[in-house]
Amino acid sequence: MTSLATTAIICSVRAHGEHGAIVRALTAEAGLLPGYVQGGRSTRMRPVLMAGNIVRGIFRARTEDQLASLSAELLRSRGPLLGEPLPAAAIDWACAFTAATLPEGHPYPALYSALSAVLDAVEAAPAARGWAVALVRYELLVLAELGFGLDLSECAATGATDDLAFVSPRTGRAVSAAGAGVHAQRLLPLPAFLTVGGEASWADIFSGFALTGHFIETSLVDPRRAEILAARERLIERLKRAVA
Repeated sequence: MTSLATTAIICSVRAHGEHGAIVRALTAEAGLLPGYVQGGRSTRMRPVLMAGNIVRGIFRARTEDQLASLSAELLRSRGPLLGEPLPAAAIDWACAFTAATLPEGHPYPALYSALSAVLDAVEAAPAARGWAVALVRYELLVLAELGFGLDLSECAATGATDDLAFVSPRTGRAVSAAGAGVHAQRLLPLPAFLTVGGEASWADIFSGFALTGHFIETSLVDPRRAEILAARERLIERLKRAVA
């Protein structure tokens, strides 16, 4: 019998059988873990097993290959946010993205910390711009942790480390304004907040989403899993409507 008691972020919940649910939750020490929750669809457990919630989970399995049973105790609920369209869409995408892309059983402590920070920002920020920047950075971090990181350190054409304004959609390397030349229209805009920090306008934030979205679609998410990318599209459309 193997057992792990830990704090976990609920990332996805899928009905299984008449009353149960299969949950995927992100842990700091063991990464994304699946677990079967008996009675997971009951009125008592539904408020616990919501994306973005923090639980104290105990995973138990007879062998390493067996789907673990999971018992979960709620530590922090983000249920109240799910009634607000923008926060709900942000939580839905961040958690679905995590559940869809991370391999199970591989620890990613940096991603656990970053996802926790994104969810905290969604909960605490008075305006969406406060957490939208964090979400773009989280997408970049997921790409990097899974081996598809962008190289934003210097210009691929000139080697310059300043005036970086674009990213090659093919190589993921940064390109300066001078290095882009006549090819600028073929490149993806690189907002300054991703390289030098500072404040980000909504135009910059949407450029950041366009940048990460290109590599998420080409490198991470199978096009056949349209429902995953649809969650991201809903979020971005809601953001655009909110700032229009």
